[in-house]
Amino acid sequence: MLRVVGVVVVLVVFVYALVDVIRTDRHATRGISKPAWIVVMIVLPVLGAILWFIFGRPYGKPSAQPVRRYPTAPDDDPEFLRNLELRRRNQAEEERLKKLKAELDAKERKLKDSKGPEGTGGPEGKGFATGEAKHGEPDPHDTDELK
Repeated sequence: MLRVVGVVVVLVVFVYALVDVIRTDRHATRGISKPAWIVVMIVLPVLGAILWFIFGRPYGKPSAQPVRRYPTAPDDDPEFLRNLELRRRNQAEEERLKKLKAELDAKERKLKDSKGPEGTGGPEGKGFATGEAKHGEPDPHDTDELK
């Protein structure tokens, strides 16, 4: 009976140590690399478990470090999506400004065409353009009395 208890204890210690080695981060093991510790555990079960607990196990408590998952696709990356939204807004703003500039240029061309070559208010030369009334001549809007 004592023999069976001894075998069970050795087996439990071996399995616990092997699972501990497997779950330990490969950068946190001390002494030798993680695959080498697994080989030592399998070849020398009792001695390997003892050596693992003394020399191989990381210092302190095994802390649960946050797993940093990096985006695998661009649409999973919040930084990419933020930049994409900024680019889309900037492009929409540029298109709006181009449209406004084109409208302004069209209005200026239309105004130049309506003034004619002498700037007298049209191709016939009749009337006055805004702000072009000469001194001594009647105002086309008859607002001389109001001045």
